[in-house]
Amino acid sequence: MITIVDYGMGNLRSVQKGFEKVGHPALVTSDPDQVAAADKLVVPGVGAFEDAVDELNRRGLTEPILAAIEADKPFLGICLGLQLLFEVSYEHGEHRGFGVLAGEVLRFDLPHQYSVPHMGWNQLSIRRRAPILEGIDDGDYFYFVHSYYVAPREPEVVAATTDYPEPFCSMVWRGNLFATQFHPEKSQAKGLRILKNFAELQP
Repeated sequence: MITIVDYGMGNLRSVQKGFEKVGHPALVTSDPDQVAAADKLVVPGVGAFEDAVDELNRRGLTEPILAAIEADKPFLGICLGLQLLFEVSYEHGEHRGFGVLAGEVLRFDLPHQYSVPHMGWNQLSIRRRAPILEGIDDGDYFYFVHSYYVAPREPEVVAATTDYPEPFCSMVWRGNLFATQFHPEKSQAKGLRILKNFAELQP
């Protein structure tokens, strides 16, 4: 079963509906036992990094999420779900993340003609062809909305970048760990293809 983690922050129903559209039912839950029992795990998220960490800890969800990643179960992080994987975020202070990947979460510091948040459609430059990118072409457009981006210390985890105006990491991949800064569930046919590819990974 695909399990979507509910910690009170994220487009849970739209992610669930995305999986349903490609023929794969998904469970939305905040029950740590159900998260621990998941075959595939999805952590979406919209909002502040510190609030997300606090809520995951309060609900007892951090430990089963980390255990699933450690067990190399297929994992998909979306937006804030990508950022949480890193060691530290500087969003409104300094806050510790999961530390699964080495690196930090930084705010865009851009020329005045570029708005923050980065919002709308933008292109992927594929650096490493992760399995969930099957059927996705270099230069395809996906939907973004974020003010912070991840800066991995290990370049080998970067699967795709996006220019705004300089390249930033918009997708990571390590083993069965995948995470995107963009929102596949809001990215029409190409986004649904990514959800389908993830759903059909062999655990």
